[in-house]
Amino acid sequence: MTRKVWFQVGVGILLALLIVKYFIEINWILEPLLIIAKTIFVPLLLGAVLFYITEPIQRFLEKLRVPRWGSILLILIGAVATVWLFLSFIGPPVGKQVDKLAKNTPTIAKEITNRTEYILQHREDLPPQVNEAIDKAANSVQSIAVVFGKFIVSFFQSVLQATFTLILVPFFFIFMLKDHEKLSPFVCKFFTGEKKAWVQKTLGDMNTVLRTYIQGQLLISFLLAVIMYIGYLIIGLEYALLLVIFAFFMNVIPFIGPWIAFIPALIIGFLQDPMMVIWVSLVTLIAQQTDSNLITPNVMGKTLDIHPLTVITIILAAGNIAGFFGILLAIPGYAVGKVIISNIYERRKEIKLAATKSV
Repeated sequence: MTRKVWFQVGVGILLALLIVKYFIEINWILEPLLIIAKTIFVPLLLGAVLFYITEPIQRFLEKLRVPRWGSILLILIGAVATVWLFLSFIGPPVGKQVDKLAKNTPTIAKEITNRTEYILQHREDLPPQVNEAIDKAANSVQSIAVVFGKFIVSFFQSVLQATFTLILVPFFFIFMLKDHEKLSPFVCKFFTGEKKAWVQKTLGDMNTVLRTYIQGQLLISFLLAVIMYIGYLIIGLEYALLLVIFAFFMNVIPFIGPWIAFIPALIIGFLQDPMMVIWVSLVTLIAQQTDSNLITPNVMGKTLDIHPLTVITIILAAGNIAGFFGILLAIPGYAVGKVIISNIYERRKEIKLAATKSV
């Protein structure tokens, strides 16, 4: 019985639960280590994102026989130039729209209140289904406000933490560009024979998944932002650039992100002109259909191969457990875990097949 897969899996789950239980009980010992890990985590994450964005450029430069130090220097110069161009061309209009939004915030709040009161005063003219929806929304508005408030607080705490540790990002980024090939040999030197080959393959698959996800998701977000910006300009939506920048960062979150970005655009459009709701919805629909049918299949392919329901479940669970950064890291973390488990399963099949042949 001890050789049965179900028995081994059950024992593994029980051991994992015991380990978690004892880790929770001695968390006071691990708390200083967790603080250090959290401090290092944000710059390490940002450095890794920058590395995967620029890694194709480095490979291209080194194919042209540019030395490693030369490729790093050119990439850093290019990054600084990109930031300068962004601040020079995008910064002023964004600043103007932020100032305009700040000045109009009291007017927007008053307009929302007036329109809400108007709808409530004319409830008897609305269909029963709409009245039921309004009642449900009114009953849940407090809980929604609390959840949204927690999300905003968590988001700004994460932004502040990233700001305070931003000085470490260039160091992680430069060392990743310089020594990224040394990680796999360093880990593999602790293994020999077939185990070494398996570890090397697993690390390679993990690297491929992370590279594909980060590069692909950022490219998808950028293309979606461009499509939405063109659409917003055509329909004449106010604060178009500000809404698109927000959408770019939200679109990094698969499936749920675009709907988060859609809500403020819908509100701004409704306050500008109720008919604008239809046009904003149409622009969003076109962008989403273009993404799901054209952009994502060609950019991502089947590398991740994760079902949409699985994605939504993982994101919601990660958001409750770890906040905003949990949402960002949920899908790549799941993809890496899936690669490891798949390779373990394939390795077990090879061992079982070899044992069967020897018998």
